[in-house]
Amino acid sequence: MEVDFLLIGQGIAGTVLSYRLIKSGYKVMVLDQPELNQSSRIAAGLYNPVTGRKMVKTWNADLLFPEIESLYKEMEQVLNTKFLHSCGIYRPFLSVEEQNEWMGNSGDEKFEKYINEIATISRHKELVDEFGGVLLNHSGYLDVNTMLDAYNSYLLDRNAVRLEAFDEQYLELEENQVNYKDIRANSIVYCNGLGSMKSDFFAFLPFAPVKGEILDINQPFQPKEVINRGVFRITLPQGLLRVGSTYSWHDLDEGPTARAKNEILERLDNLMKIKEKEVVNHKVGIRPATKDRRPFLGKHPKHESVYIFNGFGAKGVSLIPYYSKMMVDLLINKNEPHSDVNISRFFKYI
Repeated sequence: MEVDFLLIGQGIAGTVLSYRLIKSGYKVMVLDQPELNQSSRIAAGLYNPVTGRKMVKTWNADLLFPEIESLYKEMEQVLNTKFLHSCGIYRPFLSVEEQNEWMGNSGDEKFEKYINEIATISRHKELVDEFGGVLLNHSGYLDVNTMLDAYNSYLLDRNAVRLEAFDEQYLELEENQVNYKDIRANSIVYCNGLGSMKSDFFAFLPFAPVKGEILDINQPFQPKEVINRGVFRITLPQGLLRVGSTYSWHDLDEGPTARAKNEILERLDNLMKIKEKEVVNHKVGIRPATKDRRPFLGKHPKHESVYIFNGFGAKGVSLIPYYSKMMVDLLINKNEPHSDVNISRFFKYI
């Protein structure tokens, strides 16, 4: 089989990149083991223009956010499947000072397009938000599992995916092409999350895996908007609530932990006046984060046909639509990615 691009992994990164390549008229083959996509499959899928404890604008938000909804809506139409849920994100204030700061932000052109409303009193009687909060727009969440499953069927219909493990020992490099078993491709792209850490080509990259745990719960009060302060609380279409998440750099080999579960529930109790709840599911995944919290895009320094598109961590849903366009430009036109995401920033360490 001859293809233009062989992609390793069909998580969010491999899904979106292969979609853009197919849309551009190129033939791809994706090698994937769905059970290894846990970082994508347990992701809450939030896209949020204001993040962190200090409520700062997401890095590169003005570049990223115009691409998010337009791409996923387009993919919904192609796949005839609903998985994008556009909704507001409400972030309660912790003090009058924070309230005043955001009143000022509402008139700042850097923030105003992301602000739907600022409440100076409690928005919901069920919440701990005595100082009000900010309701953000250009936000929401992606049902990642539904998207991955629908897109996998799309690839299967085109004989463009194989559900098998990738074994690098069978990869052979020739000038301007790669061979893998019976597949011949112009280039190979590693989109397989932490699997790239084991690659002979990309072991030099400073991945910093982060374990994340989330809960699905039953609880009264199910607003349309996402509540996010200390913990996110998403109302899912089937009536459950998704709550999380944790960030751990230590216990990477463990499964779900009581410590993480208790941490999430404690933060939820700090956010909600309602204490009644029932835990239905407890999920865990290891995110392919990086030391400098910037993704990995680029071509291997010695091998012309070996590329990586990886390292998106917890913000893959937000980052990948924009950076997949940059990656396609590299693969097709040989235009280098921006220096802050280009793997060339680490070549001096080889």
